[in-house]
Amino acid sequence: MTAILTRRSSHRLDEPAPADEEFTYLLGGAATAPDHGGLRPWRWVLLRGDGREALGDCLAAEVPPHQQDRVRRKMLRSPLKAVLVFVPRLDHRVQEWEQLAGTSSMVYAMMMLLHARGYGSIWRTGALCDSAGVHALLGLSPAERVLGSLDIGTPDAQARLARRPREDVSAKVSAFDATTVTASRANRTAGL
Repeated sequence: MTAILTRRSSHRLDEPAPADEEFTYLLGGAATAPDHGGLRPWRWVLLRGDGREALGDCLAAEVPPHQQDRVRRKMLRSPLKAVLVFVPRLDHRVQEWEQLAGTSSMVYAMMMLLHARGYGSIWRTGALCDSAGVHALLGLSPAERVLGSLDIGTPDAQARLARRPREDVSAKVSAFDATTVTASRANRTAGL
């Protein structure tokens, strides 16, 4: 509970970020998230340094000139940008929506593992997901699509200590009462 309540999306991230080997190690744990069929319909593309700059240039080329510098700066907000590529298996009996749900579970598990290691992360979407230029830059096939990215690095020490309050979610839970359904069926059968 402490890990879940203290994990926050970190907008400002500095070095260090996990090395590729550490990211892969953590991904091995995150990949144990529920995944019907064990399809793992995803892959990650890790961008650092010049890779982030190339991504920024690619996205900047798709916006008006007065927005280009801001778009480039956004790609540099963390030392590691991990782009999540969704690779659905459309020929499989597990439906695409369920493959997407499994992929989402893996991402959250990854965020929790990063948090447990002292790293911060934030999930980013936006223009990155729909950009034909990014699709080409990353060498994606027509069957692949970008779902978003995790900006990863080390958060400010104060940001790490912030604890999220637990919300009252009792209105989001209901208990099924089979006796009510049975009585309703009996009444319909009896013509009541």
